[in-house]
Amino acid sequence: MAFLLVIGITTIRPSARLMASSDGAAKRPAQASLKPVASPSPDIPFSDYDPQAEEVLLSLANQARAKAGLRSLTLDSGLCQAARAHAHAMAREHQLSHQFDGELPLARRLADTTNTLLDQEGENVAFDFDAESGHKHLMLSPPHRANLLKASYNVVGLGVIRSGGRLYIVEDFGHALPNYSAAQVKERVAATVTQARRQAKQSGLARRDLPNADDAACSMAQADTLGTSPIHQLAQRYSVLTYTSLNPETLPANAGRVLSSHNLRGFSVGTCYARTQTYPTGAYWVVLTLE
Repeated sequence: MAFLLVIGITTIRPSARLMASSDGAAKRPAQASLKPVASPSPDIPFSDYDPQAEEVLLSLANQARAKAGLRSLTLDSGLCQAARAHAHAMAREHQLSHQFDGELPLARRLADTTNTLLDQEGENVAFDFDAESGHKHLMLSPPHRANLLKASYNVVGLGVIRSGGRLYIVEDFGHALPNYSAAQVKERVAATVTQARRQAKQSGLARRDLPNADDAACSMAQADTLGTSPIHQLAQRYSVLTYTSLNPETLPANAGRVLSSHNLRGFSVGTCYARTQTYPTGAYWVVLTLE
């Protein structure tokens, strides 16, 4: 009998001022095997931002990370756009904040400006005399230092607005994942299914391609929910696992038990990448059918 199993996987000079925000726990831990996609060379139409100060902050941040044995941060143009827009807002309001009235939260701001797939993000904001002083004071503050030296962060966007001889500084950090094609996602899910069967000491499963599997996966993304009519239709004929993930090599926790059944003979994978209200920076929506 077919069943439906829905699984959601879902900074010190007296006048220097600082604020830090960090998504401390990763939404979904992942070990990326490919270099993350990060857009180079920001091109933002702000006449009052200070690109030289941004370059200094990036250089000093990467020097500090190298000293700590960490990989360098890659500049992402989309994150730079978000950082500069927020620095502009701080200069306009004459205060530091991570979110002003009417402004989107950090994850949504980043999602609106970058195509980079992120599963973590954090932010430092500061007001200081120059880039060198700003970095020095950020490194002296434990929460800001933690963001600058967070091992999982690999991309950054920098925004510096000069106002009245002082700098409004924004550093937006993220952990970028590889952007896989639909075919690559399916291959990685299939390889993980094969590995799970091997670990359960069960025979391999024949992989089939259901013509409507991708459409069913996209129906979940469009509805921003795992249980949709096309999924329930599939469940009338097959055993179905549905879930969201940023790492195609990671199956949901309950999948091992389901895949260890000796009654299984074949499987198919449907997938759809989408950004939704629940996943503003994007996720892979996956439907795994078993027979």
